Amino acid sequence: MKFRYLLTLLSCAVLSNATFAQERISKDVASAMELASADQMKADITYLADDKLMGRKPGTPGYKMAADYVIEQLKKNGVKPAGDNGTWLQSLLMRSASLDPNFTATLSSKNSNDVLASVKDITISANPVSKTSNVNAEIVFVGYGIKDASKNRDDYKGLDVKGKIVLIVRGAPSSFSQADATAISSVANIQKTAIENGAIGVITATTVDRPNNNPNAAAMASRPSTSVMTPKGELVISSGFTSDKLQIVGSLSFGMVNKIFTAANKNLTEVLESLKSGNIQSFATGFTLKANYKTNHSDFTTFNVAGKIEGSDPKLKNEYVVHSAHLDHMGIGRPVEGDSIYNGAHDNASGVASLLQITKAYSGLKAKPKRSILILMVTAEEMGLLGSAYFALKPTVNINQVVANVNTDMPAIIAPLLSVTALGADHSSLVNPVNEASAYLGLTVEPDPEPNENRFVRSDQYSFIKEGIPALHIKYGNKTPDGKNNLDVFVKEWRAKYYHKPQDDINGIFDFNAGRKYAQLNFLIGYLIANDVERPKWNPGDIFEKKK
Repeated sequence: MKFRYLLTLLSCAVLSNATFAQERISKDVASAMELASADQMKADITYLADDKLMGRKPGTPGYKMAADYVIEQLKKNGVKPAGDNGTWLQSLLMRSASLDPNFTATLSSKNSNDVLASVKDITISANPVSKTSNVNAEIVFVGYGIKDASKNRDDYKGLDVKGKIVLIVRGAPSSFSQADATAISSVANIQKTAIENGAIGVITATTVDRPNNNPNAAAMASRPSTSVMTPKGELVISSGFTSDKLQIVGSLSFGMVNKIFTAANKNLTEVLESLKSGNIQSFATGFTLKANYKTNHSDFTTFNVAGKIEGSDPKLKNEYVVHSAHLDHMGIGRPVEGDSIYNGAHDNASGVASLLQITKAYSGLKAKPKRSILILMVTAEEMGLLGSAYFALKPTVNINQVVANVNTDMPAIIAPLLSVTALGADHSSLVNPVNEASAYLGLTVEPDPEPNENRFVRSDQYSFIKEGIPALHIKYGNKTPDGKNNLDVFVKEWRAKYYHKPQDDINGIFDFNAGRKYAQLNFLIGYLIANDVERPKWNPGDIFEKKK
């Protein structure tokens, strides 16, 4: 009886939410949503994932073809340009930096002097600013490298690291929530904290002894880093360096880390366990790192595409809800099964096509919402969220007038859309329009099934989050037509075959009707946000709330 009563209450709650949504969503809005087209989504994805675009890598003719295509579609749907100086584009000067493999590095103390072998003992990240780098500095171990007053945590307490290199281990105390740990221990935050304390370098300690020491080190050493630069060659943002004040960024092998700890009479395993328990374990190591290395630079230009749909309220139309999706993919790369073009049909031609259908819905809306809608197709997501990060730092509109970001990245439209997960919505009041829009469309909202994967901070919405803007990213839920509700099993198999592989082309698995419904959902979420009188707010005290 109790179980039946609970089901009745839940059913009433769902019906109540759906009824409320219907009251807020007019016939005009419902009619406009019907303009979203599964056939047009297929056509858009087919073009953007065509071999002739060569994988839409930033800085290539194929990427420009993709940009030209989406601009034409935006024009057809009545969207106005919102890029630099009244154009559709926001230009970015990019720099690809690669490490010259012929570098020298020495780790020394009063009792030893080890010449470090490239890859085997140390990896060094390419420097986006200096072509020639000479480093000679003491190493100080600073645990996780975290300094956060709200968590009463300071791994730098009592240490002088000015002009020195800090050695850190990745992670956070077990008492930190997953969201807190992810935000506080990000590479950008760790480097920023090190710089604020006067450090000139950040080296990550390898704490697990693996066969061949670090099997990915060779790939890491040969992989170029990408940064956004000013025309004068000043660093704006980078995938590896957060500031030109850093002279060295890299990692030390397990063998070298263990040597440092042994010389300091420290047991590495015990230190790691103590750190996880929340204790401070920082110390001066007594070692000095000397490194001389060169970096090769190659510059190119790419761009974000930005358009706007003006709001109807005289005052609120100066505020924006941003719908974003990354336009780029990985270009031409390592052949897999005889194919070397990484077409990126799902990742993220499908997301771009979804945004185009959102603009199609707005084209049929007689009464626009109070706030304006900004449609943003960003570049260089695959290079480290650089296009969205640049827009968030140097936007074409007033960043303080951006009230929310609804991001779309590889929605995985491979099955009927019956439920969704709103990554990040539970951190802010955005959970309300998500629930309202989902109820209207008959979709169940589920919690993130993979919270430890930190998906909330792994796509372009994170660039807005770092600027204090509430954001979310809608992903598929687990609900299936047969009631087994195990879609994640199918998705994992699909990802293994298609994700970041040349096989992600138009010949793969698609459910375009599901794509249409996904676009309708994101349109409705954005519309509700744009029509609310109050701006979205972070939950009080949330880790992502930016104090202004």
